[in-house]
Amino acid sequence: MSRKLAPWIITLAAAAITAVTAAPASAAIIDPAPIGPNQYFSGLVNGQPGHATIRMACFGPIRPGQTGHPFAGQTVEVLPAPVSATSDIGFNGSAAHDIDVHFPTPTVANAPVVLHDYAVTAPIPVSLTLPCFGGGPVTFVPHPSSPTARTATVTVSFVGQP
Repeated sequence: MSRKLAPWIITLAAAAITAVTAAPASAAIIDPAPIGPNQYFSGLVNGQPGHATIRMACFGPIRPGQTGHPFAGQTVEVLPAPVSATSDIGFNGSAAHDIDVHFPTPTVANAPVVLHDYAVTAPIPVSLTLPCFGGGPVTFVPHPSSPTARTATVTVSFVGQP
């Protein structure tokens, strides 16, 4: 009896392992790829393509106009996007090979974060000076620009935390 069940058990076990390890058809895997001209893209802040939150280190009671620095561990990235995407997508135009990420800021000292590849996260610098509360746009700007380039925007909320 065990000789007749052994092939059936092995076949069942193999099918179960295949079912568990196979990725669903809808789970797309995006490998890092260089950013280049004439490509559509979407920006992400902390993994969100739409409204995102940036957690801010702000000490004491938060008052109007107060600024602080982003907590570590927060990121930005860009992903390729289809033309039919419903979120705010950008277009690299005829010349771009990088995306410069600009943060809303009360100072001009904040340099952009430069992204060279799709699907590679970059840290939001903790050295940035940003509002402790409120909101604003984080813009993903194709670089170098061209007449056909279009910026993508992610709206963020700043949340001050002690």
